[in-house]
Amino acid sequence: MSNIPSFSNTEVAFKSKSTIELKFTRLIFKLMGSPGLVNILTDLTTFALKMRLPVQWIIKKTIFKQFCGGEKINECTGTYELLKKNNIEAILDYSVEGQSLESDFDYVRDELLQLIVNAKKYAKVPTTCLKITGIANFSILEKVSANSQLSEAEKHEYNQVIKRLDSICKKAFDNDVEIYIDAEETWIQVAIDRLAEVMMQKYNGKVAIVFTTLQMYRHDRLEYLQGLIKKTTKQNFVLGAKIVRGAYLEKENERAKNNGYSTPMQPNKSATDNDYNSALKLMVDNIEKVELCAGTHNEDSAKLLCKLMADKGLENSYRGIFFSQLYGMSDNISFNLAHSGYNVSKYLPYGPVRDTLPYLIRRARENTSIAGQMGRELALITKELSRRKAQPTIN
Repeated sequence: MSNIPSFSNTEVAFKSKSTIELKFTRLIFKLMGSPGLVNILTDLTTFALKMRLPVQWIIKKTIFKQFCGGEKINECTGTYELLKKNNIEAILDYSVEGQSLESDFDYVRDELLQLIVNAKKYAKVPTTCLKITGIANFSILEKVSANSQLSEAEKHEYNQVIKRLDSICKKAFDNDVEIYIDAEETWIQVAIDRLAEVMMQKYNGKVAIVFTTLQMYRHDRLEYLQGLIKKTTKQNFVLGAKIVRGAYLEKENERAKNNGYSTPMQPNKSATDNDYNSALKLMVDNIEKVELCAGTHNEDSAKLLCKLMADKGLENSYRGIFFSQLYGMSDNISFNLAHSGYNVSKYLPYGPVRDTLPYLIRRARENTSIAGQMGRELALITKELSRRKAQPTIN
């Protein structure tokens, strides 16, 4: 247990932030600590953007600044380099989703192809990610997931989705860049799972290039993971899996209630935590044929993975295991893990303010719904500001 870092070391956690930046983060987290205020502000923001009111500059200077690297890729350079200086990889994420035009899908594809080239140039373990809804119409994914009959036009449209995804994964394979396919809503996830599996079978021959994502707040994902691991042996490919808790809880439960079906969500947070931790153990137990990205803001899960690695005799820097957190959150976990020699990455989203709004709203609402999340973040920031006040040489 001695190799497990302390996540309470605020000097390490916030060494990349000036005191002014830390106070700004404190303000954002204080605002996000009120669910009622978050709901009002997000609803007002969505309405204002629909009405074409000039509010994007306010968003850009507040929540966008906290959780995104910039609107364009070149605006992310400073943040990217700062993370790299602290031994943290940045996963540049073109955070655009919910497009509807073929031209938009092609634009996102081209942006992702360029991201892969950039990742190869600048990262030690180059990685990028994508949302299938950035390159595919939501409705076509919903139809495929429901096994609905597609028209000839829809078949052609879906074939174009497959071609876009394959071109991205091939580019990643050719450049030895890992690519994470994010999980999305359950009613389109069947199609996403199928696409991810096909790409893993095609491109994960010796190492994991393509990673699928499992949201463990779904009660069926642990069983699905067990099935995937069996497939790796049967079909002779390396499983790449990013394990997360999930980001659509309220939306999922509301849709299930409105449509009269049983929610696919776990009955409570404890069940989610148990399945998440069981998934980590299952992955480490099978580490010879899988690669793992543990996406978590939960200190207990991060500590558990450290222990599982130690028990398995794996070095902190073992190539096949990464810890990952979102940019703007849980720096106490990210920076202390990196300081102790573990592989760590931060998801660094970028994109036009208007197009990243769905992501930003999820971040705000997700954080207010996680018991104690904002309180923990604020307590650590307050602790560090007090430490710096006692040592006034720190800026």
